[in-house]
Amino acid sequence: MKIAVDEDKCCGAGQCVLLAPDVFDQRDEDGIVVLLQGMPEAEQHEAVREAAAVCPAAAIELSEEA
Repeated sequence: MKIAVDEDKCCGAGQCVLLAPDVFDQRDEDGIVVLLQGMPEAEQHEAVREAAAVCPAAAIELSEEA
């Protein structure tokens, strides 16, 4: 799995950080998403998929790799 985030779309809701704190963080000054792991380990995939699904701004893009 490969993750990309669009900081311009991010509204700072923080759902991604709550669901996958090892993969996502937020900037202190404005709450915008910070990607900590662009290619997370398999055990993180379910949480990352859920984070992408609940993102109100659709700022998280996932691509599944073989």
